[in-house]
Amino acid sequence: MQEEVRGSCLCGEVHFKVEGRFERFYLCHCAHCRKDTGSAHAANLFSSTARLHWLSGQAQVRAFTLPGTRHTRCFCSRCGSALPYASEKTLVVPAGSLDSEFAMAVDGHIFTASRAAWDHDLAKAPRFDRLPS
Repeated sequence: MQEEVRGSCLCGEVHFKVEGRFERFYLCHCAHCRKDTGSAHAANLFSSTARLHWLSGQAQVRAFTLPGTRHTRCFCSRCGSALPYASEKTLVVPAGSLDSEFAMAVDGHIFTASRAAWDHDLAKAPRFDRLPS
C-alpha cells in the first residue's frame, strides 16, 4: 500500500490526505454502518499509525457519535459525504472517499450476523455498466 492517499467529499469542499499505511480493510454489515451509508455495508480502512491532514474545508467537517456507543461518523456538512475519523488510537477512512488509486484487498466482512435480510447472493445479481432503461 502506498504511503500517501488523498480524498475528498462529493461537493469538493473538503480535501484531505492520509500519510502512512492502513492495517485493515473491512466491510462492516452492522446496523449502525448500514444506517450511515444507506447500503449493505460500510467499506472502511483502519490504521493505528497513519496520520490525517485536512487540506481544505476542515470547517465543514462534522462528527456524530451515537450515544452509548463508540460508533462515530464524520461527514461534510455541505454534501453529507462520509469523511475520515481520527480517534486517539485509530484512524478510520471510508474507502469511497479516496480519490487516489487504491488496491488494498478487503480483509473481510464483519458483523455479518446483523446484515440486512436482502444482503444475500448479491454477487449473483445482474450487472449493468450504467442505469438500465
